[in-house]
Amino acid sequence: MPHLTGTGSTLRTGGAGQLGVGVPGYAHPLLAPAEWAGLNRPGTPLHWAVLNIDDGPGARPDPHCLEAAGRLRNARERALRGEVPEDTVRAWGGRLLGHLDLAFGSRSFGELVADARSYLDWYRVGGFYLDHCPAERGGLAAVRRLTSTLSALLADSGSADEGGRLVLGHGTHPHPGYAEAADQLVTFRGPWTDYRWSQVAEWTAAYEPGRFAHFVHGVPRTHLEEAMRIARWQGAGTVFFTDRDGTRGQTDPFAALPSYWDEFVSRIGPGISE
Repeated sequence: MPHLTGTGSTLRTGGAGQLGVGVPGYAHPLLAPAEWAGLNRPGTPLHWAVLNIDDGPGARPDPHCLEAAGRLRNARERALRGEVPEDTVRAWGGRLLGHLDLAFGSRSFGELVADARSYLDWYRVGGFYLDHCPAERGGLAAVRRLTSTLSALLADSGSADEGGRLVLGHGTHPHPGYAEAADQLVTFRGPWTDYRWSQVAEWTAAYEPGRFAHFVHGVPRTHLEEAMRIARWQGAGTVFFTDRDGTRGQTDPFAALPSYWDEFVSRIGPGISE
């Protein structure tokens, strides 16, 4: 169960801010073609999607992943150039993030940087998702060192010119110092049964909603609106909700589209690229 701290009088009270979608990582494009195609569909308010080949970039470029990465990158470039009329396409031009597994601080700095270089060289990613990120104060210095290096790599690659993004995948509220180590923190990742009763850490009220993301599985269709209200109330700007719950042979509830994908993105509505 995610560790969630208590709330206080400083908690946000409004629903301001436009929600967008963050995709924790679909299955391989060969196994989940509909999921990857859905990211480029008109009307998808996508902030970012995570590319994970084999708990990282893999040993060599994957042709199916190259194709999926190219389609998403092209959609973003077209959106940024304003080539598609706003009244017909509402895509946010989401970024593709390379998946780096920090293994809660047990992976070496050199291994992670090598994986990051491969993502940039092969897939031209626009940022990184640092999964299984430490949340305690003791891991902060190492994470800051890593994110500083990743920011420099993104700048050298040219990705920072259009806003290279670093997302820390804690899945819980970390020590407040992590908020200054990256662009965004995942402060909830877990089941709807926990999320609907969850509370938010008081220190998050000092930041804009774009700094936080929530991933929730097992959300019934009839509770989609309630889940969005919770996200807005707790100050999250990026969300992914799914009715999949990891049962019936599903090893990862976030690896496929929810059955109500179209309704989910339509409820969030159109937006403007970050």
